[in-house]
Amino acid sequence: MAATGATEPREPRQEKKTVMNAARSSRPGRRSNSAPAPEAISAERLNHPRSLAAFRGAKALVGVYLGISVLTLAAIALLRDDSAEVNSAVWTRGTIVVVSALVTFLCAVRTARGSRSAYRRLRIISAVMVVAIAAIIALPGTFPAWMKAEQAVCGLLLLAVVALVNGRHVRSIFASR
Repeated sequence: MAATGATEPREPRQEKKTVMNAARSSRPGRRSNSAPAPEAISAERLNHPRSLAAFRGAKALVGVYLGISVLTLAAIALLRDDSAEVNSAVWTRGTIVVVSALVTFLCAVRTARGSRSAYRRLRIISAVMVVAIAAIIALPGTFPAWMKAEQAVCGLLLLAVVALVNGRHVRSIFASR
C-alpha cells in the first residue's frame, strides 16, 4: 500500500474446494450425483390395511407414552418439596423422557407419512429407550419405586413399538429397492 491512502485492488478470495465446502455449496435437500436417490414409497404400500394398522398402533402407543411422560413430569412438579420422592435424578430423567417421547411421537407421525429417515429414527430411539428404561429399573436406590413403576409401563409400551416397527411388513415398506 502507498502512503497516500490508496488501496490496490485485490483479487476475490478463493475458497479451497473441500468436502465441507462442497457440501455447503449444494442446495438443501439435493443429493450428490454419486448416490442415486432412494425410490419413493408408494401410496399403495403406505395405505395398505396392514400398514395403516401398524402405523396407527405405533402412533397410539407412542402417544400414550408421551401422555404418561407428561403426567409424570407434572407429578414430579407437584411432589417437588418431598425430597424422598423427588431428587435431581428424578427431575433430570423426567425431563429427558418427555423430550424423547415428544421426538419419538413426531417420528411416528412422519413415519406414517412415509419418511424413511423418521422410520430409522423411530426404530433407534424406541430401542435405545427400552434399554435405558431397563437400566433405570435395575439401578438400586437412584429412583423412587413410583418412578420405576411408571418407567416399567413406558418400557412395555415402547417394547410394543419396537415389535411393530421392526416387523416384516413395516420393514418391507421402507426397504431400499
